[in-house]
Amino acid sequence: MKVLVTGTEGYLGSLLPPLLIERGHEVIGVDTGFYKAGWLYNGTQVTAKTLNKDIRNITLEDLQGVDAVVHMAELSNDPTGQLAPNITYDINHKGSVRLAELAKKAGVRRFVYMSSCSVYGVATEGDVTEESAVNPQTAYAECKTLVERDVKPLADDDFSPTFMRNATAFGASPRMRFDIVLNNLAGLAWTTKEIKMTSDGTPWRPLVHALDICKAIVCTVEAPRDIVHNQIFNVGDTANNYRVKEVAEIIAQVFPDCKLSFGTQGADNRSYRVSFEKINTVLPGFKCDWNAQRGAQQLYDLFSQIDMTEEIFLHRGFTRLKQLEYLIRTQQIDKDFFWSK
Repeated sequence: MKVLVTGTEGYLGSLLPPLLIERGHEVIGVDTGFYKAGWLYNGTQVTAKTLNKDIRNITLEDLQGVDAVVHMAELSNDPTGQLAPNITYDINHKGSVRLAELAKKAGVRRFVYMSSCSVYGVATEGDVTEESAVNPQTAYAECKTLVERDVKPLADDDFSPTFMRNATAFGASPRMRFDIVLNNLAGLAWTTKEIKMTSDGTPWRPLVHALDICKAIVCTVEAPRDIVHNQIFNVGDTANNYRVKEVAEIIAQVFPDCKLSFGTQGADNRSYRVSFEKINTVLPGFKCDWNAQRGAQQLYDLFSQIDMTEEIFLHRGFTRLKQLEYLIRTQQIDKDFFWSK
């Protein structure tokens, strides 16, 4: 199968192509290159040939002969959405819907969209399922719901979209991110020997390892069409719903001599537990291989191997907001987030 993956120079995108290539698929990458500075270690044996292109500029010709599109190239996380909400809607909503429409026009049969469990926002019921009401709290999460809403009607006998609502990712990646909860706490534990929580850590977060997300994508691309056609899947494992304080405690146990303290209830009111029963019973071959404990140990081993410093941990290339602010400040990208001429 010929698979076009957007965001191949990102946190998840750098891990996925080798898995697809190992299974005999031909992979083409697309990435605009915002995060080239964020290379932490040499962790992939093969990389995909990548078009240096903004997803808003993808053409019908770029999609000719493609069997499946895996779309993950959006402005990621809530702080970035707050930095430029209009651009977030332009790229994450309009750009993603346009890509799906182009893919359908080009004869692409599968379209796998990286959505997020953040669409559930503040959940008051028990473990939310794919059938639960969405309650997005941020521009980032709202765009995910809008793409789902607008791409679902495109489904027909020849075009099968699938929506992957990923839990909060964690774990090592060559294109590392230290602005997501477990990775950030691990970095603090390594560089400062202290995790000083500003909140009480009571909100719930579902976590999923980056490699388990990639595994879910591979399973979706290869699954019989009727199983994944126009379906939503929460991606993760119900056992990997953690309170934020539990994640901090796990990190403190894995990283020697790490002090841990908590504050009062924080301003971030997002809290939700998620059921992952559907993906674990319906999607052939999928089962999570990682939990928070194993992920924390992976990061400890990696930091030891590369002799990670505080300078590396704080480098702009590993935090989405810092890197975009740098590109704006140095006028390398314009007000619409296109590369300056």
